[in-house]
Amino acid sequence: MAIKRGPPTRASGLGLRRIALFEGLADAELEALAHQCAWRNVEADQPIISRDAHDRSVYFVVSGRVRATMYSRAGKQVTFSEQGAGEFLGELSAIDGEPRTLDVIALESTLVASMTPAAFTGLLREQPVIVERVLKRLTRLLRANAERVIELSTLGVQNRIHAELLRLANQAGVEANTARLVPAPKHADIASRVSTNREQVTREFSALVKAGLLGKDGAALVVLDVKRLERMVEEVRALA
Repeated sequence: MAIKRGPPTRASGLGLRRIALFEGLADAELEALAHQCAWRNVEADQPIISRDAHDRSVYFVVSGRVRATMYSRAGKQVTFSEQGAGEFLGELSAIDGEPRTLDVIALESTLVASMTPAAFTGLLREQPVIVERVLKRLTRLLRANAERVIELSTLGVQNRIHAELLRLANQAGVEANTARLVPAPKHADIASRVSTNREQVTREFSALVKAGLLGKDGAALVVLDVKRLERMVEEVRALA
């Protein structure tokens, strides 16, 4: 059953129908869940989840886009992921009751629906299909984090930038061996993900443009030869 993408509606099952986790639930079930949630509009650059807060709720991104990030004691920002409409976050603290590990901010005007830990764990008990989806998501996160640890430990800065570009290309969708990243990722954001500085990312992007691997098209950054980029990443990983 395809997820319907109608306009998000506050405190309505229509809004939750946009959340992939709830795909296949009946309208009556979605309406009941919607009324268990607290709904909030968050403007760009405003916090949604804070590591210092006592909140342990799960958040569903009904519309907009968010970023999960962390700051070191020295103030260096490390970006973990960006998520758009249809995603959810904060499930770890809802499940185990432990403090948050990341801060989450809105990248644009964002509508979120939050569900208390008690409501979320109750949902897991009642809906085996949702348990399966949560487990698959956690498995993907573990695999992705393991891959990032290996990259940070074994690859040079240049190669880490290539690996992150490839990851973003696959997330955006590859068609005819090209991928459009819209909007184009900021160099500072790429730098925070691969543990380097913005200047290094700028230099490497310029080199990739000269090599015919990257291009600009309006607000989009275009990976012009995904297969070639993939070969570059795999060759270096094989030697690490």
